[in-house]
Amino acid sequence: MLDKKKIKEKLEKERDNLLEQMKGMGKLNTETDEWETTPEEQDFPESDENDKADRFEDFEARSSVMKTLEPRLNSILKALKGLNRESFGKCVVCKKDIEMARLEVNPAAQTCKKHLES
Repeated sequence: MLDKKKIKEKLEKERDNLLEQMKGMGKLNTETDEWETTPEEQDFPESDENDKADRFEDFEARSSVMKTLEPRLNSILKALKGLNRESFGKCVVCKKDIEMARLEVNPAAQTCKKHLES
């Protein structure tokens, strides 16, 4: 049987962790409701082309991480929103219960192991 209280706690903890990471790399655009990566703040001006290149590489790396974190955050928020629905914990493909072990690892899972790649 699903322990929705435990699942909710895990989802909220992951949501908070993701938000903390994302706030360190960017900001939420309230008009588009999407996260935008921002360059790391510097206390000193860039002195040469190598510094500019390093800063650009850092920005690209931050952008890449943000592209991974944002969809995960969205799936967590969706799971939290649907937690009290009767369909929570059911595979969206076959409508059978998602395995407890899978939900323990990924409380935002929407498919059973059989339909993981669907």
